[in-house]
Amino acid sequence: MNEIIEKSNLEVFSDTLLSLAKQNSDIVVVTSDSRGSGKLVSFGDELPNQLIEVGIAEQNLVGISAGLTAGGKNVFGVSPSSFLTARSIEQIKNDVAYSNHPTTLIGISAGISYGQLGATHHSIHDFAVLRTINNITIIAPADNFETRETIKQSVKYSKPLFIRFGKKPIMKIHNGSEKFQIGKGIMVSEGRDVTFIAIGESLQRAVKASKILKKDNISSNIISMHTLKPFDEEIFLNSIKNTKCIITIEEHSIYGGLGEMCASIIAQNRINLPFRILGIPDEYMINGSQSDVLDYYDMEPLKISNIAKKLIA
Repeated sequence: MNEIIEKSNLEVFSDTLLSLAKQNSDIVVVTSDSRGSGKLVSFGDELPNQLIEVGIAEQNLVGISAGLTAGGKNVFGVSPSSFLTARSIEQIKNDVAYSNHPTTLIGISAGISYGQLGATHHSIHDFAVLRTINNITIIAPADNFETRETIKQSVKYSKPLFIRFGKKPIMKIHNGSEKFQIGKGIMVSEGRDVTFIAIGESLQRAVKASKILKKDNISSNIISMHTLKPFDEEIFLNSIKNTKCIITIEEHSIYGGLGEMCASIIAQNRINLPFRILGIPDEYMINGSQSDVLDYYDMEPLKISNIAKKLIA
């Protein structure tokens, strides 16, 4: 099957939110000088009374978003993930999660999306930081379908919510007929040899690696674990019962993210299978494009397939 490249998830987020906001005047966007990078120019032009610009002030963004939510608005706070989850962690913890305001926080340009801007702009900590905060759901959609469904469901979601997006066009993975539910992973394919668990846009790398392995008659389970918290332990445990090894893939530090979540479940359930976490190691990264960085740290599809072969052997 030929690979189909779709819009960036960020564009689909903006298009979907604009469509919903035209039907619901209580939907409000708050940005921190992120109208352009968040693909929200059209939203601001068409619905100027439903967009609030606070400037480069992420802590204020979260506080204002929480306050508007308390006042009955359906609020989406949009800011680069690296700054939103580092500068505003106290406000996320207290104003949103502890106060139980169902605000939706959108972390844009996440992971290594900023590429050559370097470590100050990379967001490889956001999963880890937010996982430790009670009462907040964490989602990273893999493709346009998951993005569209996430935003539709987020409008009616009754808890604090963090959604993470990259900025590049993305591979089409789902055909649109799958059932999407926040908190429930999706089985993309079923196989007997290796189980890939990936979150967000890293899923496309697992899919590409599985196609390489298929040429050698190695079949793959692939799970889109779009929701990191709450974690779908059921689909994870069911999928690894009959495979020979497990590989997790994430555009995040190897600490505190998807891989360590899976490692905890594996250890607590006394599962004895070869296991590898693919992510960013504990070092200041090389400088380069998003693809260059991810490829360097073994998340290039051919490298992933070779790691799978070694684990199976």
